[in-house]
Amino acid sequence: MWRHVASNAITFLVVVSFLLGGLILWGKSEYNAAGPLDAAICLQVKPGSNIKRVSRDLEDQDAVSQGMILRMGAEYTDKSGQLKAGSFLVPEGASMAEIVDIVTRGGASTCGTEVVYRIGVVASLVEVRELDAASNKYIEIAEFDPAGDLRPPEYIEVRKDADTRYRVAMAEGVTSWQVIDMLKRFDVLSGELADVPAEGTLAPDSYEVRVDDTRASVVARMAEAQVARLNEAWQNRADDLVIKTIEEALILASIIEKETGVPEERGQVASVFSNRLRQGMRLQTDPTVIYGITKGEGILGRGLRQSELRAETPWNTYVITGLPPTPIANPGKASLEAAVNPDTSDYVFFVADGTGGHAFATTLEEHNRNVAAWRKIEAERAKQ
Repeated sequence: MWRHVASNAITFLVVVSFLLGGLILWGKSEYNAAGPLDAAICLQVKPGSNIKRVSRDLEDQDAVSQGMILRMGAEYTDKSGQLKAGSFLVPEGASMAEIVDIVTRGGASTCGTEVVYRIGVVASLVEVRELDAASNKYIEIAEFDPAGDLRPPEYIEVRKDADTRYRVAMAEGVTSWQVIDMLKRFDVLSGELADVPAEGTLAPDSYEVRVDDTRASVVARMAEAQVARLNEAWQNRADDLVIKTIEEALILASIIEKETGVPEERGQVASVFSNRLRQGMRLQTDPTVIYGITKGEGILGRGLRQSELRAETPWNTYVITGLPPTPIANPGKASLEAAVNPDTSDYVFFVADGTGGHAFATTLEEHNRNVAAWRKIEAERAKQ
């Protein structure tokens, strides 16, 4: 009898073990399988939340089929205690394992409301926008000039939300004065800025910032990034450069940045200036003249006068030979690379061609024809 009971008990344990093992395998498969989400969502994890609350929220949004499996998987992988507060983009068909990784890996939020403080060459603005998870595109909520006194109610409201993200976006070709002037107006930042950094020493880029980050810390990040970019470009420079120092590379890059906004033209523009320097020709570039007038403090807002083209300033390349003494703006990475790796060409002239780009020439005769064509375009536009 006891032998029969023992036999039945062993059989029962085997069956239970088999079923338990099958259940574990099924749960593991469900945890790693593609989820039911048919469109991306923005999942908000509130401060002080827990994995149970998050799993229920995911169930309510039909992002997971079994919240219990998600919780068990998070516990098994020791991630349930690593939950991060924020707004996170959960892509279509994300598995429970992927979702747990998204909400526990840390870092900045990946969706939700964002405030972008844009520092532009001609104008700066503050943009409030929200990521539409389904289309993965931003929808603009509000926009305003940071130089003004008025702040739209949408901006005031999102500033109260702890989940709002902030970025400072610095455009290529802005001056250091413009950067500092705008940073002073961005109320998400704190602290004073004593001096304007040397021209050209700040890297145009997008910088994630947090509430009450100091303005000085943002400037330091910009400067550190530009040093790294400049050093990398200089280390990878061509062998036969006419410029001889890393400082000259920065100056030339800033001129290239101001002369063209067409990415594929940068190498050609760099070749023109390199050829002129090699032949002892003056650079004769308008942006340097403008910098001599404004010192980078804002934009000129009008055309250059003949008297200004003849005026003797350290930056007037119609008067001086060679490069000006300092950069005239903060160049981006592509312009830095073009300055130290210019295209190989015989071009020594270029003029606008009416398309946003330039017409390049090797002879004065060819250049004069290009200039005449541009003047005709200008005249036709003036009639419109």
